[in-house]
Amino acid sequence: MRVTRFLLLSLAAALALAGCSQPGSRGLLMAGPPRTPVAVAAPAAAPGIDNVVYGAPAGRPVAVAAPPPMGGPVVMPLAYAADAEGPYTLDSGDRLRIVVFGQDGLTNSYSVDASGHIDMPLIGSVAARGATTDELARRVAEKLRQGYVREPHVAVEIEAYRPFFILGEVTQPGQYPYVANMTVETAVAIAGGFTQRAFRKTVILNRFVNGQRLRMTVPAVFPLRPGDTVNVQERWF
Repeated sequence: MRVTRFLLLSLAAALALAGCSQPGSRGLLMAGPPRTPVAVAAPAAAPGIDNVVYGAPAGRPVAVAAPPPMGGPVVMPLAYAADAEGPYTLDSGDRLRIVVFGQDGLTNSYSVDASGHIDMPLIGSVAARGATTDELARRVAEKLRQGYVREPHVAVEIEAYRPFFILGEVTQPGQYPYVANMTVETAVAIAGGFTQRAFRKTVILNRFVNGQRLRMTVPAVFPLRPGDTVNVQERWF
């Protein structure tokens, strides 16, 4: 009788211990391992209005991704535009000071005309468009060497750069003289500032690089070059 009671008590104790050892059991003893925490990925932040409308975070320079229309500007990344330019090249509207040492009649100020040439005494028309000041000096010297001056020494410097253009949502759009070290922000200030409808974080910039017209979306701190055309867009909201 005692043996039977002992066996029943042992069996009941074994069953009670087995129940307490299950994970998540409400018993006093938690013999099982704790539950492993599950990492929950945070939902992605909703894109801002600049991301939706312009396809990039506000304030960051981006290259226009759409292919250019037939005959339109070539769309290139900003890094290419910065790296590909190299030294400044001349074009219509630049005013130059050309010095031919020992030849006072040839030393004078000359403007690059609409065809991209300068007109000098004795030698006539000299192509200047697309040339650097050093290249133009060599062209002038080469022409002078052809029966006019035995050993010409020529120096060319820029007296005034060709103008830049600013269009769109500015108070006074138009053509303005270029100033050294200009940025988009400086150009907007010269044009009287933004209008109330202007989108102020980026502008559309058109620039000739190596004979091709590039179209870029740039921030207000982007540096300008003579002949650039800045287009300030209207904001959507």
